[in-house]
Amino acid sequence: MRFLVSNDDGIYAEGINALRKALEELGEVTVVAPDRERSATGHGITVTRPLRAKEINYENSTTKGYAVDGTPADCVKLGLEAIMETPPDIVISGINLGPNLGTDVLYSGTVSAAYEGVINGVPAMAVSINTWKNPDFTHAVEFLKEYISEAVKYQIPRGVVLNINIPNGVKPKGVRLSRLGYRRYIDVFDKRTDPRGRTYFWMAGEPENLDEDDPETDVNAIKEGYISITPIQTDVTHYPFLEEMKLWPLHK
Repeated sequence: MRFLVSNDDGIYAEGINALRKALEELGEVTVVAPDRERSATGHGITVTRPLRAKEINYENSTTKGYAVDGTPADCVKLGLEAIMETPPDIVISGINLGPNLGTDVLYSGTVSAAYEGVINGVPAMAVSINTWKNPDFTHAVEFLKEYISEAVKYQIPRGVVLNINIPNGVKPKGVRLSRLGYRRYIDVFDKRTDPRGRTYFWMAGEPENLDEDDPETDVNAIKEGYISITPIQTDVTHYPFLEEMKLWPLHK
């Protein structure tokens, strides 16, 4: 198989290199990723300046790597349209440090990199590990080496990304197919004063999971020690409400 690998933690992140090494056992790997951390950049693309890609050599590896001074979506777009001579079988974004659960997918550069794959007609998945510190990628890569082949075999529908979250440091209890939970962030801004007396704000915040006890959510699956897999899609149309709106007098 041929793989295009990207992320939002940057090309030198531990997670992307653990993924690269695992995929090298399965086929041909091309890595196109940001030259620095680009977390929470969403699906931004660069249109006001040129993009530069620096070739990266990996020790004892045939993998081609490119460090790009752009966003995760830039990297996948560039990889598919300008770097790879033959389209990959699948785009894999990750392994991201920190989970991408619930509404996180709206902000995530990791998920957006995967979305860019499906926008260009290539199956894709985004993979995250449920920790910010001391990651252990052992169980994640073991699972992915088996699961990726199955995903390619059974064919992910066009326009669908598999959003995968994996527990850290423990053997997962199993796999749950989950829906996105409802997650928001509270106490987001820390108000501070700089040495010149001017006010500034530092964005931080803690996640609040409003339905974490619902066993159908990705948040609950991770909480209970399971791998969560959620199919998400580029079409965000709310079809039931679309039908209701057709009944409004204004729309007749």
